[in-house]
Amino acid sequence: MQSLTNRSKIVSNKTMTWSERIYLPAILAGLKITLVHFFKKKVTLQYPEQTKDHGPYFRGRHVLKRDDQGRENCTACGLCALSCPAEAITMIAAERKPGEEHLFREEKYAIEYEINMLRCIFCGFCEEACPKDAIYLTEMIPTADYTRKKFVYTKDMLLEGIEPKDRIDISKRRKGIREGAM
Repeated sequence: MQSLTNRSKIVSNKTMTWSERIYLPAILAGLKITLVHFFKKKVTLQYPEQTKDHGPYFRGRHVLKRDDQGRENCTACGLCALSCPAEAITMIAAERKPGEEHLFREEKYAIEYEINMLRCIFCGFCEEACPKDAIYLTEMIPTADYTRKKFVYTKDMLLEGIEPKDRIDISKRRKGIREGAM
């Protein structure tokens, strides 16, 4: 009787020879493979002194871009967070106050913007979804660490071209928004 898939195999019950029973040819074949690999050139890189060359489409660390005048491009629309399949991006939006026109382009901006790099799969969907070209995946390799807390990148860590001493202190405004939302 023939099967429908024609995948059945006929199993033979032939007796093994003396050399097959002592497994000597199999052991010698394994030793040959081991010796060939033992004398090959090592492929280990001495990171961080040496780095691997990445392809042209490599997606690395995230960066929040600024315009020519140094204002943030992000308008807190939330499309990047919605398009993220790993749900790694969270943000809280706020209204721009009078006198902050030099800091933000639009009336709305992200007061908090966080990316959990442990969840991020570097797919680039956030970059594609952003209508203002605010977020980019660069060629920088995300750093390694021993604690989970350092893998949650805040807005201060993601902003491009601003030194920490020049950033505005918005912690008081954050507290007001959180208390008002509850």
